[in-house]
Amino acid sequence: MPAPERKDPIRPTDDTARSLGKQLLRSARSGSLATLGRDGHPAASLVSLATDVDGTPLILVSALSAHTGHLEADPRCSLLLSPGGKGDPLAHARITLKLRAAKVDRETPDGIRIRRRFLSRQPKAALYADFGDFSFFSLSIEGASLNGGFGRAYELAPSDLLSEAVAAHAIAAIEEGAVAHMNADHAEAVRYFATGLLSAADGKWRLTGLDPDGADLARGDTVLRLAFPTPVASAGALRAALAALAAQAREAT
Repeated sequence: MPAPERKDPIRPTDDTARSLGKQLLRSARSGSLATLGRDGHPAASLVSLATDVDGTPLILVSALSAHTGHLEADPRCSLLLSPGGKGDPLAHARITLKLRAAKVDRETPDGIRIRRRFLSRQPKAALYADFGDFSFFSLSIEGASLNGGFGRAYELAPSDLLSEAVAAHAIAAIEEGAVAHMNADHAEAVRYFATGLLSAADGKWRLTGLDPDGADLARGDTVLRLAFPTPVASAGALRAALAALAAQAREAT
């Protein structure tokens, strides 16, 4: 009797998978970074994490760490993001990113933006971020494996996770000022984003970042991701999206 045909476990990529993948990427504050050791063995280590405006993962690592030397010798790496939750760990969504690392030149405009975004996400890293032996690395996404829970496996392309390049460039140019303006002049709206739209506990919430696909919020060590209904690609579209969400949040509180 012939063996039954094996069913392909990978589902077709759809908008639900793309949304979940982006949520996992943009919400993570840490992940397990796997690098290739000089002896050929994979080596995994915990790293703190932020994302660039387009969603590219960013890390800050010490030259004393083994994985920094690994990345300098071979930039191929992977990153597991698994927020977990109650019950069986395998029942919760997680994503493994296939990446290629590049050290960031701090003196360039990109380097200045990356430092700012990383420290907005990881403010305690300011204690050591400027030490001479610490470097930022940008981790370009080359592919991803998403597991949304039992029986929900997907293979994602970079375009499934990253913001569109032209939109990311446009928002990057205005992001710092927009974040400062929202925190200074619209702190109540930011608080409503957290409490009214994301069902978070009340408190002094602040925006830490904006990008074409959404906003990042934080209160202490707690971070939240607020996705926009549709991506934005200009200052006007960003203002309109934030205003509409603020009105919706006020109605919900």
